[in-house]
Amino acid sequence: MPDTHTPASLTRIDRADYNRLAPTAYAAMLALGKAVADSGLEPGLIELVKIRASQINACAFCTLYHSDIARRAGVPQRQLDLLPAWRDANTFSPRERAALAWTEALTAMAHETEAEYVALAPYFTPTDIAFLTTAIANINAWNRIAGALRFTPPAG
Repeated sequence: MPDTHTPASLTRIDRADYNRLAPTAYAAMLALGKAVADSGLEPGLIELVKIRASQINACAFCTLYHSDIARRAGVPQRQLDLLPAWRDANTFSPRERAALAWTEALTAMAHETEAEYVALAPYFTPTDIAFLTTAIANINAWNRIAGALRFTPPAG
């Protein structure tokens, strides 16, 4: 019997389809994002973290999506331009640098995260760290969904 579900015959699921096909999963992902948004962390910082994780994961959809949100949240274009090279740029505060280092460690699933975790302490409360970690986990989950299903950014 021939396989009617070969990769050539499958159409990838776009973001709207994902919402329609998996509404409870979609709602859960949005609820997790809302919990982070309501945590008290600065919106611009949250967006920098989401963009950096999306860059590492090569998720074009999420990189563009969160770059647009970051601009609306007041993140300077210079920071967005220099985000891939943030360690060598002087445009990021010590708090942002600590958050970006934590983002890279968690996104890479580094087993040695002690230095990055310790670096958070002067800038983040334990509650902040919990929500920052949740933001990183959430965007990494979105990156995997968007990457696997090949969500594409709108043509611009």
